[in-house]
Amino acid sequence: MNVTLEQIVSLAKRRGFVFPGSEIYGGLAGTFDYGPHGVTLKKNIENLWWRMFVEERDDMFGIDSAILMNSRVWETSGHVGGFNDPLVIDQKTNKRYRADHLLEDAGVDPTGMSLEQMGAAIAEKALKSPEGNALSQPQQFNMMFKTSVGSVEGGEMPVYLRPETAQGMFVNFKNVQDSLHPKLPFGIAQIGKSFRNEIAPREFVFRVRELEIMELEYFLREEDWEEMFEYWRKEMHTWFNLIGLTPEDINEVEVSAEERAHYSKRTTDFYFKFPGGFKELGGLAYRTDYDLSKHAEATGEDLSYLDPETNTRTIPHVIEPTLGVGRTLLAVLTAAYREDDLGGEVRTYLALPAKLAPVKAMVSPLLRNKPELVAKAREVRALLKKVHPAIAWDDNGNIGKRYLAQDEIGTPFCVTVDYQTLEDQSVTVRHRDDANQIRVDASQLAMYLRDAMKQ
Repeated sequence: MNVTLEQIVSLAKRRGFVFPGSEIYGGLAGTFDYGPHGVTLKKNIENLWWRMFVEERDDMFGIDSAILMNSRVWETSGHVGGFNDPLVIDQKTNKRYRADHLLEDAGVDPTGMSLEQMGAAIAEKALKSPEGNALSQPQQFNMMFKTSVGSVEGGEMPVYLRPETAQGMFVNFKNVQDSLHPKLPFGIAQIGKSFRNEIAPREFVFRVRELEIMELEYFLREEDWEEMFEYWRKEMHTWFNLIGLTPEDINEVEVSAEERAHYSKRTTDFYFKFPGGFKELGGLAYRTDYDLSKHAEATGEDLSYLDPETNTRTIPHVIEPTLGVGRTLLAVLTAAYREDDLGGEVRTYLALPAKLAPVKAMVSPLLRNKPELVAKAREVRALLKKVHPAIAWDDNGNIGKRYLAQDEIGTPFCVTVDYQTLEDQSVTVRHRDDANQIRVDASQLAMYLRDAMKQ
C-alpha cells in the first residue's frame, strides 16, 4: 500500500517507536529519541546486520572507534575543507535552508550545479524562503560539529564530532593488522554514531543531525576490486531481502563522476521507495587506496600490507558498503505498514519479519479478574520466555483491543489462556497477518513458536 509519512510518524509515536527529541521543551530539529519498541527494533536490525556481516564470516573484524578523534584525521580525510552543503539564508529572519532542497521542491534538478548556477536558478525561478522572504546567494556550509578539548575557554585543542564512522576503521587498520594478522581480503566493521550539522533536517528520521551508521571497509588487492564490488552489491540485496524489503522497492543508482565523493572511483547508491518516492537508503563505494595513502602520508606511519606469499608491500584498496540505521528502520516500518478490514473496521498492523519484531509474542489471560486464568497465563509466559525474552504480558481492556494494540507494534503471535486451557491445556494462538486463530497444546507451544519465528 502507499503509506504516507504522516501515518508512519503517528504510529511510531503512538506505539513507542520514535519520539521527537526534547519534546517537553519544544523539541530540537533533527533529533529523535527511540522509545521502548523503537530501541528494540533498532537493536534487532543492528544485531542482524552484525550477525550477517561480521559473526558469520571469517574475514571480518569488528571495532568500536572513538567519536572524538584528533582533528588532523579530518584534515587529512578532506572533511575540514570539503564536507559542505549549499546554504542560503532568509534575508529577513536569518533562517538557513539548503539551496539544493529549495530547487528540488521547485522542480529543478540541482545535480552537478555549482553555487553560481544554483544562485542563477534561484533568481530565474524567483524563489523565496518558506516564509516568503528574499534569499541570500548560495554559500558553502561545513556540516561538522566543532567543539574543543580542554578546561580553559579559548586555549583548547579544537576537535570535531565525527561526520562518518569510516575514518575510525582506517586509522585502526594498522592496529588490526598487528594484533590479528589477517590476510587479504579482509574487512573491518563497526556500528556507531555520526554527527552532521544539517542545515534543514526533514522527513522524520531520514535526515537528522545525529545518526547511526552500519558500515564496513573491505580491504583487497587493486586487481580484485571489480569482482568484489559485484560481490558486495549482491550482499546488499541479500540484506534488503533479509529485513523484508522487496526487490520492487529497491532501485540501484550509479553515481556519476561529477557527483561521487572525492575518494571514490565508483559508487552505487541503493534507493528505497520511502513515503514520497525513492530516496537513498545505503551505498556501495570503491574508495581505492585514497584513505590509507593519505593517512600514511600525513603521519609517516607504514599502513601497507605485507603479502606473506610474495613478500611485497602494497597499500590495500577498499570497498565500502554503508547503511544508515535510522533510514533502515524507517524503510522497515514503511515496508511493513498494512491496513485491512477486520470485522467491518479498518485495522492497522506492521507485518514485521519475526526476527525484527520488538515483541515476539504476547501472552494474555482471557479475563484479568479470574485468578486461575492469570496464574496459568503467567506459567505459559514463563515457558515462552525460555525460548525468547521478548514475550509481552497484557491484561488491559478486552481481548480484542489487546490484539489490535499488538498488531500495531508488529507482534507476530498472541497467546490467550481461556477456560478451555484449564480443561485440556490448549491455548489460543492468533496470527497477526491474517488474524486466524488455532489451538495449540501448551506443552508444544514453545516449539511451535520457535519454528514459526524461523520463517
